[in-house]
Amino acid sequence: MQFKKLLITACIFLLCIQGCQSQPQVQGKSMSLVTSVELPGVNGRIDHMAFDNFAQKIFVAALGNNTVEVVDLKNNKAIHSITNLNEPQGIAFIPERKAILVANGGNGRCDVFSSEDYQKITSIQLSGDADNVRYDAINKMIYVGYGDGGIAIIDANTFKQLGDIKLEGHPESFQLDIPHKKIYVNVPDKQQIEVIDLEKQQVTDRWKITEAKSNFPMYLDAVNRRLVIGCRRPVKLLVIDTETGKTKTSVETSSDVDDIFCDVKTGNLYLSCGGGNIDVFKRLSNDNYQLSEKIVSKSGARTSLWIPQLNRLVVASPKNIMAGAALLVYAIKD
Repeated sequence: MQFKKLLITACIFLLCIQGCQSQPQVQGKSMSLVTSVELPGVNGRIDHMAFDNFAQKIFVAALGNNTVEVVDLKNNKAIHSITNLNEPQGIAFIPERKAILVANGGNGRCDVFSSEDYQKITSIQLSGDADNVRYDAINKMIYVGYGDGGIAIIDANTFKQLGDIKLEGHPESFQLDIPHKKIYVNVPDKQQIEVIDLEKQQVTDRWKITEAKSNFPMYLDAVNRRLVIGCRRPVKLLVIDTETGKTKTSVETSSDVDDIFCDVKTGNLYLSCGGGNIDVFKRLSNDNYQLSEKIVSKSGARTSLWIPQLNRLVVASPKNIMAGAALLVYAIKD
């Protein structure tokens, strides 16, 4: 009996330690947690997010829940759930159409919904595994990575597919370089970055990554002609010259990085990492970033959204044994 009591006490103690360690650090040098918005009933993995600045709403691709969750950021409350999706992964908000495009990994379908009443407008069927989405607001084009290697081009006015660009493997994060008419695409299966010429609508270059594998997230500094890539094996942040394809910098990060954003006012990079941290890198020069802070978030909180209009970083935290799913909202300090 005494042994059982000691065992129960030890288990409670360990759970308390785990709970304390999983709590986000409220204050950091660069940011502070200002609120946590619950996502009731959301289970499983959470993927990417999009923001409607006019209505102050965040659209959350709840992949494991087969829903898109709509969060009112003015009142910090979940207000709607778009159901009957099939592993929603990528998402984009099209302000001119007041529409949301959702890329479904399970069946390759891209569903378009009204951002006002959430009714379906139309669908575009791709061959499979529709993933990351990017919107070119200048030329009114939507780009969707999908399948075993493709980028679909969709007209944002008509929601009709206009073209298709073939790749050597499934695309993960990709970034549009509209001034230079390029798209840079992470293809981790091939351990490379593929460079697309937008005028030719085809791949014109491939850059092998030798410093690390599993190159998933990507940020583009188009002005200074630099790509920032997050790799998971081993954990590395790479800075690549987009004129030469050469790696200029390689530094260590936290584990399971899935999103990279930049605050152009400060030059800071924010990396949301599933290992339970937000890594903050300070920009010293075009080719030199230094880790300045690790902010504890929650285990599995790997996707994020930078909202420059509000000076907020939103990190998606999936449900675990300690707490329900939520959006962790951080305010950036001046």
